[in-house]
Amino acid sequence: MNININDIKNGMTVLIDGNLCLIQEFQHVKPGKGPAFVRIKLKNLKTGSTVEQTFNTNIKITKAHIDKNSVQYLYASGDNFVFMNNETYEQIEVPRSILGEDANYVKEGIDISIDFYEGEIIGITLPEKIEYKIIETSEAVKGNTATNAQKDATIETGKVIKVPLFINEGETVLVSTKDGKYAGRA
Repeated sequence: MNININDIKNGMTVLIDGNLCLIQEFQHVKPGKGPAFVRIKLKNLKTGSTVEQTFNTNIKITKAHIDKNSVQYLYASGDNFVFMNNETYEQIEVPRSILGEDANYVKEGIDISIDFYEGEIIGITLPEKIEYKIIETSEAVKGNTATNAQKDATIETGKVIKVPLFINEGETVLVSTKDGKYAGRA
């Protein structure tokens, strides 16, 4: 489906020069002289690279239709993550390479969304915040009581995050999947 470049939104998936891209940011620019243009920050969903491009305001671009399937994570099998479709109960194997950094947030029983484009898996969409159990923390250093003092903690997926000094091993915390930061106690 072709849409006018003026109708784009953040988070929209489009085809540009044959590449499947996610619009991360855009800005309409009207210089004092010359025609208006649109500056777009695009993430290539195949390669993961991010580029910035400018377009005239009179062009049309192709909007890509992404299918989202609700799935539950079951287990890891070698370099693959195995998910179960919540509607059909069919199992789907997703290579770790497709998950990238998101693999650090996937834990047993979690519900996520797998994104498909023309039958091919292009990625996953995680909840904004997920609860994790702290399996290991470093000791708080005496005298390290500056504002917002933090220490390393390992969550159940093996990812190391920074937490406040008062968080101990065995506690459950909320972690933001956008930046991997501690977001509060669960």
